[in-house]
Amino acid sequence: MTPVLRSSLWLAFFGLVLLAWWMMYSMAAQMGVDLLGRPDATGERMRWMDPRMEMAMPMAQFGPLFVMWGAMMAAMMLPTMIPTLRSYEDLIASASGTRAGWLGVLVGYFTVWLAFAAVIATLQLALLFGGVIDMLGIARSRWFAAALLLGVGLFQFTRTKELCHGVCHSPMMYFLGHWRTGFSGGLRMGLGLGVFCVGCCWGFMLLGFAGGVMNLAWMGLATLFMVIEKLPQIGHYVIKPMGFALILGAIAVAGWPVISGG
Repeated sequence: MTPVLRSSLWLAFFGLVLLAWWMMYSMAAQMGVDLLGRPDATGERMRWMDPRMEMAMPMAQFGPLFVMWGAMMAAMMLPTMIPTLRSYEDLIASASGTRAGWLGVLVGYFTVWLAFAAVIATLQLALLFGGVIDMLGIARSRWFAAALLLGVGLFQFTRTKELCHGVCHSPMMYFLGHWRTGFSGGLRMGLGLGVFCVGCCWGFMLLGFAGGVMNLAWMGLATLFMVIEKLPQIGHYVIKPMGFALILGAIAVAGWPVISGG
């Protein structure tokens, strides 16, 4: 891969990440929430709208929700892919990797997260029309928020988390064990890596319902943690402490007043 092409691909990659964050900021502003997900007067009115009476509202429709979650997946998960793409670059220099394969890995990985975006957008609609969350995606009950924190915290100690994190943490081993050449080969490996990554990180997406899916501060902190989690040197050391922190958070939330009337 020539230096110019390599630089161009990385610039396009980071440009996509920045675009996704800009989209999330713009959507948050349109919905009337600040960086902490706290609604202003506009947001407060939206929170209490009845989705059955306000079907035209974007947060009550699958299409806009899918776009929102797709942008969120790009903003949060593409940065965590940097070690994986760097590992593939090493194979371009030392094996039969190609720039087409590099792109294939990226496309395959993000395709899986877009599929997850469709699933979680559907889940958000179900929770909204079921009265579990409000129009801004904020839990109506402290018990639901606490249950999310507890569930994701306990998941940090499971064998499934360990297995999925092992693949995300050591993408080079995955490449060596599933090596395919060209764009189609990269796409296939990217799809596999994406599945393991969803298995590792799905819980942090669901935590958006605990404090509001448009809470950009939560998005930033979750992204930072997931990036650290995948760093070869320290990734294994942060999983269980985060689990304990989430469990303690669940206990604290369960003891607080109701978030919004539940």
